[in-house]
Amino acid sequence: MKRSSPAPNMPSCDVLDRLAAVIEDRKQADPDSSYVARLFAKGDDAMLKKVGEEATEFVLAAKGGERRSIVYEAADLWFHTLVALTHHGISPREVLAELARREGLSGLEEFARRSASSPK
Repeated sequence: MKRSSPAPNMPSCDVLDRLAAVIEDRKQADPDSSYVARLFAKGDDAMLKKVGEEATEFVLAAKGGERRSIVYEAADLWFHTLVALTHHGISPREVLAELARREGLSGLEEFARRSASSPK
């Protein structure tokens, strides 16, 4: 797979850290004034349902092939995934570290490692 280089003037991964900080701050806010607080107030099942809905919308956008829709739905999916990660006390840096760990590994190798270490 050919790697694409970042486009000039594109946001760095710092935006994920900043967004995670905003989510962390808002999770204790009044649910009537904050969408994030409302998701936290509804609990884990509601958060995860929202991630699933956004994943489905992303898949549909990708199947449709319209670039702007794909980007928009990917942003929604990432946002709601960050909400769920925050709920579980996981930072974006932890996910990025896992991606970095996998960098250069064959996807088939990674899958075989996970399959070999999973309980039977």
